[in-house]
Amino acid sequence: MNKRSLVSALRWSCAGLAVCLSGCNLEVLAPKGDVGMQEKSLILIATGLMLLVVIPVIAMTLYFAWRYRASNTKATYAPKWSHSTAIEAVVWVIPCIIIAILATITWRTTHALDPYKPLESKVKPITIQAVSMDWKWAFIYPDYGVASVNELAFPTNVPVHFEITSDSVMNAFFIPQLGSQIYAMAGMKTQLNLIASEPGSYAGLSSNYSGAGFSDMHFTANAMSQQGFEDWIKKAKASSANLDDQTYHALTQPSEKVPVTYYTNVKPGLFDSIIGQYMGDMQMDKIGTAPAQASAIPSHNDHAKAAE
Repeated sequence: MNKRSLVSALRWSCAGLAVCLSGCNLEVLAPKGDVGMQEKSLILIATGLMLLVVIPVIAMTLYFAWRYRASNTKATYAPKWSHSTAIEAVVWVIPCIIIAILATITWRTTHALDPYKPLESKVKPITIQAVSMDWKWAFIYPDYGVASVNELAFPTNVPVHFEITSDSVMNAFFIPQLGSQIYAMAGMKTQLNLIASEPGSYAGLSSNYSGAGFSDMHFTANAMSQQGFEDWIKKAKASSANLDDQTYHALTQPSEKVPVTYYTNVKPGLFDSIIGQYMGDMQMDKIGTAPAQASAIPSHNDHAKAAE
């Protein structure tokens, strides 16, 4: 391969890479909150450190292939060469230093960005309880007595404390521009603390495959002014739909592309009862006896028996 062919190959490779990356969603690299910004910084630092090794290796591989090609009779031929202390030092010392730096940064940021760790703020956080279903998201606002499907709202610069569970298979709650994804699992409550620094509508999704309707399991996270949030709560309270046991049971049935829906008069303790129904199932599996009924919401085992 001559020099002109090598340059041409590099140009076509770069063009192909650009085309492939054009379809990528890079929302993670356009954060709109403090957590997302810190995660972006970590990604860029880690990538930069790794490129210190990757770029020279790729460049040297291409150079050596061109320099020592069969047609280049001027290249040094040394069939008995087998060792170089200088090369060994570079090959081992530099990667070890980079790994040590990466390990230190990762250790510190892992603890600093613990999703369960409350965010420092003078403003009282808002609690939102998120429930993943087949194939939709329900969001309960316990302090306001309202709920919504496939849409949530919160004020900017106010910490949001998410309590997350699943009323189906495992999913993963993720708002890329705000940062940190965390799993939603039946019978368990996970937590996540986020904050939005700019108003806007941010895409939310489940990042864990959960069946046929997974590709449409999206929601919108609206960061707005305090007045805008209060107006949103009023709109939800004005809904004619109440979220009681019967309505919730209908909501849990598998459905796809569910439109945004608002509920008022949410049953107190609904989120805990959703978790409790699976806790009962797990206790029964563990001790082999039927536990006391956790709530009025029937479990999936009850649904299956009724179908039979």
